[in-house]
Amino acid sequence: MDFLLICLLLIPFSYSLFILSKLILQRRDQSCYMLAYECFKPPEDTKLDTDSAAKIVLRNKNLGLEEYRFLLKTIVSSGIGESTYCPRTVLEGREEFPSLNDAYDEIDEIMFDTLDNLFKRTGFSPSEIDILVVNVSLFSPSPSLTSRIINRYKMREDIKSFNLAGMGCSASVVAIDVVQQLFKIYKNSIGVVVSTEDLGAHWYCGKDRMMMLSNCLFRSGGCSMLFTNNPTLRNRAILKLKHMERTQYGADDEAYNCCIQVEDDQGYSGFRLTKSLVKSAAQALTVNLQVMSPKILPLWELVRFFTASVRNSMKKRELVLFFTSSLVGNGKKQKNTFNMLGGGGLNFKSGIEHFCVHPGGRAVIDGVGKGLNLNDYDLEPARMALHRWGNTSAGGLWYVLGYMEAKKRLKKGDRILMISLGAGFKCNNCVWKVMRDLSDPNVWKDCIESYPPNTLNNPFKEKYNWINEEYLSFVRLDFSKMVF
Repeated sequence: MDFLLICLLLIPFSYSLFILSKLILQRRDQSCYMLAYECFKPPEDTKLDTDSAAKIVLRNKNLGLEEYRFLLKTIVSSGIGESTYCPRTVLEGREEFPSLNDAYDEIDEIMFDTLDNLFKRTGFSPSEIDILVVNVSLFSPSPSLTSRIINRYKMREDIKSFNLAGMGCSASVVAIDVVQQLFKIYKNSIGVVVSTEDLGAHWYCGKDRMMMLSNCLFRSGGCSMLFTNNPTLRNRAILKLKHMERTQYGADDEAYNCCIQVEDDQGYSGFRLTKSLVKSAAQALTVNLQVMSPKILPLWELVRFFTASVRNSMKKRELVLFFTSSLVGNGKKQKNTFNMLGGGGLNFKSGIEHFCVHPGGRAVIDGVGKGLNLNDYDLEPARMALHRWGNTSAGGLWYVLGYMEAKKRLKKGDRILMISLGAGFKCNNCVWKVMRDLSDPNVWKDCIESYPPNTLNNPFKEKYNWINEEYLSFVRLDFSKMVF
């Protein structure tokens, strides 16, 4: 009787243990590992140095002296160097009337070059790929770009393919989230994400200052990545996805319109970047980190911050604000800066070793750094990626990660907070765990020894500050006689 009673008592315990073990194994199967990534290095004949940039600016007949001076000031303060790359369409002077083939040529070169290198490096065959996600915001042809890749590599008929358009600079993280969600359904799968942008067919040829900014910041680039949830491939992984948080701030009109594709008064289409961009980015990032911080920071840091907030609260209302806007500070100063994040509160370095910030522009990088209390060492990868490659849209994060790896910063067990911001307005962040020491020089191998440079000044101003209205008139009469 005693034995029977013991058995009856053990049944619920054994069943609970079985369910727990099943959940643990199921969660293990749902893990998202990155096996490799390949960033695109454009051909050297497409490099956009100071002289090439000057030619592109000066041949725009819509620009007057004031617009030229505005572009000069923007280029000088952009944080972009002389080694970025530009689409052939623009370099060859065909940006005003690009063809469909121009767009295909630009995208094909990036997609197929990175995918060829990815398959070669990892040894995987295109026929082994179960999931394919491609994100290019400004180019959405039919058939889709995923179909174009499938046709090129003759992939399987049952491949799960997704084509993301209009998702902005943070689309790469969105694409990874798609793969991660599918991994919860399909076991032992392999997924590929391709992130890039089509610039040549969307080069702005008008004189609206807010729309000329995109020409100063965006450059050619892209990346292809390989993921798996197969536990037998865990030893080959370089990163493991730990957390993912996506924030869509598009319900706010100001945020929705701060980064938008429109036509100007003259009918020229382009991307308009307004002054409220930094503010909208701060708001979206604040909301995102409110949700993510309890998942990535140690308990003692959360308790410390809570205690400090209570101690500094003079009114009960301020204590309530802590729960709803813990990263916003006292909520009184709503300025157009990343101070809204209140980086002086939570110490994100207590749970994160590396910060991979989207190299969208100097103001964005500096703003995120100020808001999260990051130092020059933390921001160096993003600043150097912006200087060397420019803003390559959704592919930019991986040039930043490549810099960290080339500098041998990434050690086993380190955690990387990847911060991406994009039109919509969206903030998509994720945390990676480094699975082994990484030291591949990757796309940085030809220049990593020269970074960081002694100065990030752009020589554009010294070379072309002398140009006046008389010279601009001469250029428009006979551009072919220009001597640089």
